[in-house]
Amino acid sequence: MPITKGYQQLVAEAMADVTTYSVAQVQARLNDSTVQIVDIRDIRELVDGTVLGAFHAPRGMLEFWVDPASPYHKPLFADESREFILFCGAGWRSALAAKALQDMGMRNVAHIDGGWAAWVKQGAPTETLEQQKARRTKKS
Repeated sequence: MPITKGYQQLVAEAMADVTTYSVAQVQARLNDSTVQIVDIRDIRELVDGTVLGAFHAPRGMLEFWVDPASPYHKPLFADESREFILFCGAGWRSALAAKALQDMGMRNVAHIDGGWAAWVKQGAPTETLEQQKARRTKKS
């Protein structure tokens, strides 16, 4: 069966429908308590770290973690006062994921243009998983 719509078209359609922020726009909001950055990359991609303060929600589980009817639901995603800003490696998966969440009814979702690669290239703040764990332990 031939592919009738390739990934490039899917990503382009998603990008036309979702809010896309630049690295600078997201970086300016890192201390905003109404923003939750969500790293949707695979766990194996986190070896070099993540965006400072990001919550890891693997792409394969995202819809299940967001849906309150799912046995895998994470209450974090039920907070309608927050904007959830997704990112992946290059901005393609996060555009598709943001579109999927919008299709589920979420309106408080966006993604970062260029993803992790753009974040690192622009020198935006990152943390290792060990630093993230230590920071979260201090908060508890």
